[in-house]
Amino acid sequence: MNDLREWMEELARGAGAITLKYFNKPGLEIITKSDATPVTRADRESEEYLRGRIRTQFPNDKILGEEFGEEGTDGARRWILDPIDGTKSFIHGVPLYGVMVALEESGSITHGCVYFPPLNEIVSAARSHGCYWNGERCQVSETARVQDSLVLTTNFPRLESTLTPKAFERLVKNAKAVRGWGDCYGHCLVATGRADLMLDPKVALWDTAPLGVIVEEAGGRAFDFSGEDTVYSPSLISTNSILAAEIKEQLRA
Repeated sequence: MNDLREWMEELARGAGAITLKYFNKPGLEIITKSDATPVTRADRESEEYLRGRIRTQFPNDKILGEEFGEEGTDGARRWILDPIDGTKSFIHGVPLYGVMVALEESGSITHGCVYFPPLNEIVSAARSHGCYWNGERCQVSETARVQDSLVLTTNFPRLESTLTPKAFERLVKNAKAVRGWGDCYGHCLVATGRADLMLDPKVALWDTAPLGVIVEEAGGRAFDFSGEDTVYSPSLISTNSILAAEIKEQLRA
């Protein structure tokens, strides 16, 4: 398990090196996709690298990626890729974007890895084998109340329109501090104990696939805005195990 996790770290670092060739450099071409989200040459080259390495190492596995869709139909294993999670951050020269790689086996995510190239920071996990931050075991915080929490989100207007007014007040307005360190970086801050709650109201599978196993192996909980423990949903919340019950109660209310 750990050998595969470490191989995934090497894979993500290789893709991250490609993104750094374009990060904060002038003349970056930005294309708007049909879903109104941006894509750059860095996104595409990063995903091509990831796919090429996976095809060579595991030729029978399926691959799903944000930029080039799904390939392969056989086998019980599928790799899920986001070559740059946080492309808007990348475009604006903000170093909080990540290369994301997940492995799904028989319909369940067993391995996850997120690498932040400008920070040279990496978080990875294998189911039942722990979560690692820059090679050392890590764990979520022990914060016990939302009012003592550091709460994160990617998009404040979308979050406010998604939550009920009561839930927004209890989970956001009542928090000790609220910041916009969003996308995969926010969830990894929760996994490494540097934040207590990350609220992501709109996501795709490649945005979430590695994050559930990462947060859970760090001792936390990952669930959607209906309170279901899953990353196969268009929303995701990461938090520690102590806060999870309170947060789910506010979501139900």
